[in-house]
Amino acid sequence: MKNTKRYIAVVTSVIMAVSMFTGCGEAQSDTAVTNEQKNVGPTNSPRKNSNKKNDEMTMGDTAEADDNNFDNAIGAEENTYNFYNNYDEYEYNTEEYNHYAENGFKKVSENPLSTFSTDVDTASFTNVRRMIENGQQIYPDAVRTEEFINYFKYDYPQPEDGHKIGITTELSDCPWNKDAKLMQIGLQAKDVDVQDIDSNIVFLIDVSGSMADENKLPLVTNAFAMLAETLGENDRISIVTYAGRDTVELAGESGANYNKIAKTLAGLTAGGSTAGAAGINTAYELAQEYFIEGGNNRVILATDGDLNVGLSSEKELTELIEKKRDSGIYLSVLGFGMGNYKDNKLEALADHGNGNYAYIDSIDEAERVLVTEMNGTMFTVAKDAKVQVEFNPANVDSYRLVGYENRQLEDQDFEDDTKDAGDVGSGQQVTVLYEIITVDNGKDSDESRRTLKYQDDVDYPEPEKEPAEGDLDKELLTVSVRYKEKDEDESKLTDKAVMLSSYDKKMSDNMKLACAAAMFAKTLGNSEDKFTVNEIRDYAKGLNLDAEELLKMLNNYEDNYGERAYE
Repeated sequence: MKNTKRYIAVVTSVIMAVSMFTGCGEAQSDTAVTNEQKNVGPTNSPRKNSNKKNDEMTMGDTAEADDNNFDNAIGAEENTYNFYNNYDEYEYNTEEYNHYAENGFKKVSENPLSTFSTDVDTASFTNVRRMIENGQQIYPDAVRTEEFINYFKYDYPQPEDGHKIGITTELSDCPWNKDAKLMQIGLQAKDVDVQDIDSNIVFLIDVSGSMADENKLPLVTNAFAMLAETLGENDRISIVTYAGRDTVELAGESGANYNKIAKTLAGLTAGGSTAGAAGINTAYELAQEYFIEGGNNRVILATDGDLNVGLSSEKELTELIEKKRDSGIYLSVLGFGMGNYKDNKLEALADHGNGNYAYIDSIDEAERVLVTEMNGTMFTVAKDAKVQVEFNPANVDSYRLVGYENRQLEDQDFEDDTKDAGDVGSGQQVTVLYEIITVDNGKDSDESRRTLKYQDDVDYPEPEKEPAEGDLDKELLTVSVRYKEKDEDESKLTDKAVMLSSYDKKMSDNMKLACAAAMFAKTLGNSEDKFTVNEIRDYAKGLNLDAEELLKMLNNYEDNYGERAYE
């Protein structure tokens, strides 16, 4: 039966794609570029005419286009560069990414706590993967190190003692800093049986003119058809589309009526402007109308993020989605396409709307996100999950968090249950790396360091398991995690102390894979640390973990950029 459904989905998507391109022509025409734009290097080139920091960054600006005719959209010559390097056809790039400077080292004497929100997003990895596969300009701001690390699955044990999240740690040498140790923190969410949990899902689909490309709307409909075939009689599917206006295509349909769902998806065509805010409001209203108590209530937004009508700025969209997140309805954001992709807006929607964020660059990735890893993507088991690491000043001089630049929280936010944070799905993992300079290797010594857990006159929440008498001076740090059960408003605390004696010169496969992913992200992104392909490959090969996608990506990077891959 499933094979029949898959056949129907593929055939209808192909028919839709053919009719779309026959009726409307290509969505974006080729445009002339200057000689300067043609000569842009293939990787890690500096941004042109840009001095913005920690703010919205735009790779190129487009002239205003007719709402129904994206063929006329052209790139403004200034602040624009060619996105393709190995192609005869050139397009202007108007993709947008936020810029975050790489984390620096912090002194434990001044910052004994490091606090951040969990992140299970993977969009950065797959978005950069398509750039590499196409031999395109790799934009450093598109690289988020934590999303490279968290794309992969590690061998962490299931949580114990009734917790929904378990903590695993490992301490070894840092590959890129001879003076530092590297600490890996692995959070493992509990695998829960979701077979008896009914789903109420709203597909919110951007059908504006910019979505006409083959790797956008046709891929969206095929991806959603794959998800729909996994649903059953008690599940509910609604479909909302938006372009110049929002339209309810299907409302509360039983998952058993797959043919009707697939036919509705196949009938969608692209055209018009992009009024995304109206579609978001309608989608949440439908999700509320068919709300299932104790079920999986979720809006799945599929778009390239190129909103241009109504509420469209990152700030406006963030404010809108924050009003929706307390409704018990979760959000998944799926990004599609290239050239005009708005990563900054989509990440903001996911981060502020109890959601997760993935980029779909192929039908295989759609199957991974929406079918193979559906439990983690669709079924939340721990919400508002936050991590706080307290460093022992007796043993740690300074530290640096690898990645998570845009997920950091104020220290007081850790115990504030009203503060929104990341959500973790069934069986999902969160992996974190810290560079740690121990006191022996620190250049400075400060006898007046202030402490919390490791000083008697400071009030600090008691850990669930007290260390043995006299063990505090043997501890390196303590990892604490707060999270809420899916239907609860009060957080739970779990923590783990890490001992100096846990150091092991020999890395596990878990740490080797995390190092390889981090090293590749650093090489492509805004880091001062750069590595050759072979240096990265040495950590990723021969593991008892699935590193195939990383090795394939490294090979493509080397093949497509040649010697410049080593610069």
